[in-house]
Amino acid sequence: MADSFFVSSAEVLAQFQSEDIDLDTVLDPETGFAPRLAKICRKALEELNDPRSEVRYAQDEIDLLRLESNTWDLLQAVLPARKTETPLPPTARELLSENPYTPTATLAQSIMAHSRLLSELVVVREWLHDCAPPPRAPEATTGYWKGTRLRLMQGMRTGNKKEVEALVKELDPDAVNRVDDGKGLAADDASYEKALAQALYSYIRAGRLDDAVELCRKTHRPWRAASIRGSLLFQWRALSHEPFEDESSMDAEFDTGWSGNKRRKIWKTSCTHAALNPLLSDPDRALYAALAPTPATSVVLRSACRTWEDHLWAALSVICEGKQADELGRVGGGFFERDGGSIGGGDGIGARVGEVVEMELSTEEEEREEREWEREAVGSLELLAAVGVEEGPPANDPFHVSQLHIILNRTDKLLTDFADGLKLGEFNAQQVNYPTLTRFFAHLCLFLQMIDVPVPPDATQLILEEYLQVLENAGQRTHIAMYAAALGANAIERYALFLTSLELTADLDERRTALRRAEEHGLDMVSVARVTAERTVEKAFENLPRMKVALPSVLARETPLSDMEWLLIRSIEWTTFMDATYPQALEQANAIFRYFLAMGKVQAAKVLLLMLPAELKAIQDSREHSTEYYHYLQFFEIWDVLERIAESQATEGTYTTKGAKNTWLGGFKVLVDEAREKIVELLTTEWLAGDEEVAGGSNQRRQTLVRIRHIFIPELIIRLHALLVGTGDKIAGNLKKALELSNVVADSRYRLYDDFLGGESGRLNDYLSAVRQAILKGIEGGGSDPFRVLSV
Repeated sequence: MADSFFVSSAEVLAQFQSEDIDLDTVLDPETGFAPRLAKICRKALEELNDPRSEVRYAQDEIDLLRLESNTWDLLQAVLPARKTETPLPPTARELLSENPYTPTATLAQSIMAHSRLLSELVVVREWLHDCAPPPRAPEATTGYWKGTRLRLMQGMRTGNKKEVEALVKELDPDAVNRVDDGKGLAADDASYEKALAQALYSYIRAGRLDDAVELCRKTHRPWRAASIRGSLLFQWRALSHEPFEDESSMDAEFDTGWSGNKRRKIWKTSCTHAALNPLLSDPDRALYAALAPTPATSVVLRSACRTWEDHLWAALSVICEGKQADELGRVGGGFFERDGGSIGGGDGIGARVGEVVEMELSTEEEEREEREWEREAVGSLELLAAVGVEEGPPANDPFHVSQLHIILNRTDKLLTDFADGLKLGEFNAQQVNYPTLTRFFAHLCLFLQMIDVPVPPDATQLILEEYLQVLENAGQRTHIAMYAAALGANAIERYALFLTSLELTADLDERRTALRRAEEHGLDMVSVARVTAERTVEKAFENLPRMKVALPSVLARETPLSDMEWLLIRSIEWTTFMDATYPQALEQANAIFRYFLAMGKVQAAKVLLLMLPAELKAIQDSREHSTEYYHYLQFFEIWDVLERIAESQATEGTYTTKGAKNTWLGGFKVLVDEAREKIVELLTTEWLAGDEEVAGGSNQRRQTLVRIRHIFIPELIIRLHALLVGTGDKIAGNLKKALELSNVVADSRYRLYDDFLGGESGRLNDYLSAVRQAILKGIEGGGSDPFRVLSV
């Protein structure tokens, strides 16, 4: 399932990275970025909860998906309003000055519109309604307290006084709450009343007032429906400047044209008293506290909270209701709220108890009052960071922490804290929720960037880096480039590191495809190729053995290539996919040739040679890399000829006829002459010597070139000498050419003897002994003149 999340999230991100995408598209409530990601989570939740599924998941995994889905919904709920400016309606005071009979609902709408924080908190409360668990309503009964009525009738009919005395005498709703009676209902009815009150509370918690009212009607409890309907603000379209937003209001059937509660303050006071009444059952008290959330009823309301979301909803309900009551009180409450007693509540962010008196405040005083209210509201919400819960994920769950920071508009701190947690090891790859968290925060960073919400750059970079690592570990190679491109200035380096990490697992086509993805996501493919090649070479050199002081023996049999040697060779692929990186490939190839030849690994160097494009020969640069490259090509041509000579010598005995032998000898002579000409040309053209003082060249490079000369100049001279002397009896004049070669070695113009002296002194002794043997072989034909062979 994790893999499908990576793919689906990447597909959504890809669709919103087009330059044609505007803010409205990103924030679209149906097809925007956040709704799309929330939909992915919900779809996964449906699959997890599917009873037909054979796979069962832990509750923690289900909670994780639910929390992520809810968090994306929260972002969609609050961010559009923060990114857009809407025209403000007249203030509540202005509405009343123009029309003293302005309905309370219209005044409340104006109050909310003029307080950005209140507007956001109301939206958050609606979000909490949407993500609340579905209520479980008890089945409707066929009558009101049917069990109690039947038991009373049975007791009176049978004369069972004990049973009659244990039950209420009246069947009015307050019968069980009378102090002097202390009697109750039949067990079934008592259980049903408790379940009904809990169900109604669940409907209120979910913001489903209509369903709560309908449940009351179905269960034959109209007074409960009236209590719930009393929470609706009074609205009368005929007295409003604009029609009420909810055209499908459940009170639209009223013939009078108005709906809601004209005396809501009285109703609120009654609800407050009911919530604080210890004689009522706990579910009933919680229900009334939910209907009239105030500081006074908050303790009762919190007692009914089980999850962190419940506590958040309770806190927001108290804050929003209190702010509304305070502002209505400040303007006198309007015509319909002037009489009716106290609004019930407390101090601070709640509504103030007592007589409502219209207050005229200056603009400065109003701003100060607003700041004070915001400070208190934020303080109340901050307490939720440590609130204890009875069910579900705790308050310190990363998604709950995220939701609280989003509500408080502290996304920058949220990202910084998460990045710090990554650095300190609070979140690590061993945790089950690590891939989910890194995916969420990575997409949160990108989402905020899309809508121009400032994000901390260092934290964003670290989070994206961690998510890239998660993608790499999950094998999601196709998506790396898209997320790496979001790293800005570090994008090329990071994607190059990913390409470097492929090592030998990707073939040539896969490497080419991975490199092209960089261009698809706006990265400079040439730069990516160059950096990838550099990092691969660096990685290989860090793990390859160092060159020893002693020169290697070229005659020793080479061991098979190690993985690191293959990695070094294949690093050239990154710079040979396109013409623009050929100069880099030329320099890179020279560096690899230097390493292998300095280690005496000619065959390994030849493997690299076969991978290089022919176009490298035509490159000319001011740093003489092309000259060095030509010298390597010159060397490999000679080495190839020497190998062909050895192969030809091995087949000499297979030719039995004179004609065949003559034909073989003719071809063999051509090879020997070619080898001699090429080697002498190499020896007399300052092979790899002219580059020693290249501008900007390193001492290491110069020392390596000298080392290569010390290895191969003596080797080529000795091999050519042995070849010429060994074929002197077959090819006339070869012995003379062998002795003439010594003059080239001794020539001060070429200083080839320095290459003998710079290496092992034994090689010079070997060559001098070979020359001596050639002279002795020259006088074997007769005479005592050792130089006679040179004049023949």
